[in-house]
Amino acid sequence: MVNQAESFRRRARKLITFANGLLAIARELEGYSVRSEWGLPDAQAPVADRAMSEDHPYWLELARRAYADRRRRAKYFDISLFGEPAWDILLDLFIAAKEGRKVSVTSACIGAAVPSTTALRWIIVLENEELVSREDDPKDARRAFLHLTTKAYSQMIEYLSTMVPAASNECEELFV
Repeated sequence: MVNQAESFRRRARKLITFANGLLAIARELEGYSVRSEWGLPDAQAPVADRAMSEDHPYWLELARRAYADRRRRAKYFDISLFGEPAWDILLDLFIAAKEGRKVSVTSACIGAAVPSTTALRWIIVLENEELVSREDDPKDARRAFLHLTTKAYSQMIEYLSTMVPAASNECEELFV
């Protein structure tokens, strides 16, 4: 019974990950916008509504820049001063989701730029907070992949949308 429940959980995680990817692609292809349905200009829509209504390609660019900024700091300062492995993991998984890549637990630990044991503890915290889900590799029982949950993906978009000036209608021009 336990194995069947775990099997259902794994399948549910796979479906959630697949649905996140499809949703992102559909929104990019359709140019879906709740704002246009409401007849509101960009600047008048709340940040959360903008984040949820559009999964724009510039969120990927912002996430890449944030991750690169964190790595660049390590060249000038002791990396232990800025230890945020959970944030590095979330950024890494968001970038991977947008690029259609899978991230193994090992790769996520390396990307967190902390000892593996520390990164693994933070992965467990992220799983407990339902921000990350784990998927066993069907081809290699020693490996597992991590994915953002729908909740985390939405929160990442919402956060990244706050990095763009809310009053500007020229946000896209920043990344052209």
